[in-house]
Amino acid sequence: MTHTLSPERLAHTEAALAVHAPELLDGFLAAVPEAADTVGRRLRGALTREGLRDMGPGAEHGYGRVEYATSGVGDPVHLLDGMDAPAFAAEIRNAVVNLAIAMARPPAPAGDDPARDDPARDDPDWQAVALERLAVAGHNLHPCGRTRLGWDVSDVLAHDLEAPATRLGFVAVRDDLYLGDDVFPELPAPPGYRVQPVHAWQRDTILPARYADLLHDGALRILDHEIDAVPTGALRTLLLPGTGEYLKVSLDIQVTSTRRSISVASTRNGPALSRLLHTLVEDDRLLLLDETAGSAVPVGSGRDLSAIRRTGLTGRLEPGERAIPGGALPFLLGDLVTGDPGDWLRAYAEMLLPPLLRLTGQGVALEAHLQNCLPTFVDGRPHRLALRDFAGLRVHLPRLAEAGHHITLWPGSVVGTDDLDVLRAKIGYTLFQAHLGEIVLHLPIEEHRAWRIIRDVLDTCATGDDHAAFTAPRVPHKALVRMRLAGQGDLHVPVPNPLHAR
Repeated sequence: MTHTLSPERLAHTEAALAVHAPELLDGFLAAVPEAADTVGRRLRGALTREGLRDMGPGAEHGYGRVEYATSGVGDPVHLLDGMDAPAFAAEIRNAVVNLAIAMARPPAPAGDDPARDDPARDDPDWQAVALERLAVAGHNLHPCGRTRLGWDVSDVLAHDLEAPATRLGFVAVRDDLYLGDDVFPELPAPPGYRVQPVHAWQRDTILPARYADLLHDGALRILDHEIDAVPTGALRTLLLPGTGEYLKVSLDIQVTSTRRSISVASTRNGPALSRLLHTLVEDDRLLLLDETAGSAVPVGSGRDLSAIRRTGLTGRLEPGERAIPGGALPFLLGDLVTGDPGDWLRAYAEMLLPPLLRLTGQGVALEAHLQNCLPTFVDGRPHRLALRDFAGLRVHLPRLAEAGHHITLWPGSVVGTDDLDVLRAKIGYTLFQAHLGEIVLHLPIEEHRAWRIIRDVLDTCATGDDHAAFTAPRVPHKALVRMRLAGQGDLHVPVPNPLHAR
C-alpha cells in the first residue's frame, strides 16, 4: 500500500508522541499503514455483510462474513465516500491512530512466561490480562475496536491496555447521594460519607468539569488515596493486583460504539443477576465470575461515578487448568490444537453450548462473545467456561417465571424483555457468530465440516422453537456499522445461517 493517512492528519499524534514517548515515534509511523489496513479490512467486510455497499468479492464465511486480503484504500475513511458520516469517520481515524500506537509499544510478556522473574506469573488473573494484549486490534468484528474518543495521546499511553498499570482513585460521597453497596470496604470512609472508587482519568477530567458544585459544597470530596490497578481489555474494568478481584468503574470515553460510563441499573442488577445465575446453573463446567457489589451516585447523568466489584479466577482453578480470554484464542489455537481440529472443536462446542443454551431455555441469554468468555484448558483440551460481565445479557421474564424463578430488576432496565426474538438474537449473535464464528475462521479445518460438528452438538442441547430459531435459513446479525450510522441501539440484518444445512 503506497498511501495511508495524510501527514496532516498524523501531525498532532506525532507531536504528542515526541513529547510523551519519543521512543515510540518511529514505530508508530511504521505501524500506521498496517493499522489503517486492519481497520479498513474490518470496515470493508462490515459494509458488505450489512448490505450497505458492494465492496467486491472476498473470502466468504459463515453468517455472511466476508474477509478481504486488503482494505483497498490507504485511509479507511475513503470506504465511506458518499455517506453522510462525519462522526463515524472520526471514530475510524481515531481507531487507526490508537491501533498504530498500540502496535508500536513493546509487547508485554505472556502471563505464564517462565523467563519472567515475577511472582505474578502464577496468578491466573494477571495471566488473563497479559494474554488479552495479544488481541491488539480489539473487538474481533468491530472496525472501531481501538477507538478511544475522549482520550488524548498521553491518556492512551497512561491508561490503555498496554500500560503496565493505571491508577484507581477514591471519592468520599455524602451518604444521601450514595446508592448501593460498599464496593471498596478496604478504605475507611469519613463520618457521614461512603467511599467510591473512581478511575484516575475520570476523577481528574470528568468530576471537576461536571460536578464542581458538589465538590465545592463538600457533597463530593476527592480523597488523596490512590492504588495501582491493571487495565483489562475492557479498559473500565481494572484488576486489583494480589486480590483476585476486579473493579468495573465508569470511564466516559467512547470505545467501539459505546461510551463506557455505567448505568445505575447495571450496578443494582449485577449482584442480583449473579445470585440468579447461581440458582440456575447446575453445570460444574460453568464458572461464574460474580458481580458481588455495585454502587452509583445518581447525580448528573447518574452514570459518572458507578462501580461494580467482580470476583476473578485466582484460587478457583484446578491443578493444570489454564484460563485463556476468548479474544486471545485465535492467536493460541496453534498451541492448543495438536490433534484432529474437528475433535478439538467438538470438545469445545460440548463445553460451550449445553450450559449456555440450557440457561437460554430458562430465560437467560448471556452475552457470550469472546470478550466475556474465558474458556479453560487442561493439556490443551477444553475443560470449563468462565463467564464475566452480566450487564449485556437478556432475561426473558415470562420464560424465567415458567422455570420457577423471579428477579426484580432496576426500573427501566434494558436487560429485561418479553420478546423471545430479543432473547434468541442476543445468544445467537454472541455465541454462534461472534464467538464460534471466530474460532472456526482460525482453525485448520474445512468450514462446512466445522459447522456440521457444531450443528451436531446443537442438536443435542436445543429443542423446540429455540432449535428452530438457531437453525433457521437466515438469522439476525448485529449490524455494528448500521448502528453507528443511524445513531441507534441494536439493529440487525438477516444473514445466511451455516447451521441450517445438515
